[in-house]
Amino acid sequence: MVGQALSPASVQVPEYRRRLPHFHPNNSYLFLTWRLWGSLPREAGKYPPHLTPGQAFVAADNSLDRLASGPRWLKDQRIGNLVSRAVLYGAGERHFYDLLAWVVMPNHVHLLILPLVPVPRLMRWLKGSTARGANQILGRTGQPFWQDESFDHYLRAASDLSRTVAYIERNPVSAGLACSAGQWPWSSAGWQAKAPIPHLQPRGKPVQQP
Repeated sequence: MVGQALSPASVQVPEYRRRLPHFHPNNSYLFLTWRLWGSLPREAGKYPPHLTPGQAFVAADNSLDRLASGPRWLKDQRIGNLVSRAVLYGAGERHFYDLLAWVVMPNHVHLLILPLVPVPRLMRWLKGSTARGANQILGRTGQPFWQDESFDHYLRAASDLSRTVAYIERNPVSAGLACSAGQWPWSSAGWQAKAPIPHLQPRGKPVQQP
């Protein structure tokens, strides 16, 4: 994806293990990534040790876009809409987080939020409710939809916000799915024509420079 848009220093390597934080640093935005069950082969997550954490993250993210095999259920318009509406509902109705940027890709999701409830709680709701709805659409029963593991990183500097928003919203362009960020319907860049994005201005204090 767009490696230049996100500073390597602003992310950590996504080992795709269960790493959701057990505490929430005050007024810190959270960059979250989770993916479909079985979407990334085990060997795809192995990278040379000389890569920085940021380079390894971009490499893993690119791997998800390049895969010709594996589930890509989120590209189904019905499921893309389902997950997008859940992301917006979590901010506008549930008030689980303030939402700054998001994108639903064919096999994974990126989210930039200011959590207002414990992160494990909001993720259980997001993944649980969308998994049930998506499996119903697909006619699947008794099978996992999302991978258990998620990647998360708290942004500690205000300067990281614009880079992370650009990285998230330009994912479809970098992956060759759209000519511009606004053309991809399942993102904070492309959804505005259908529904406004709630809470773009966070309730908490601005992120402080370190």
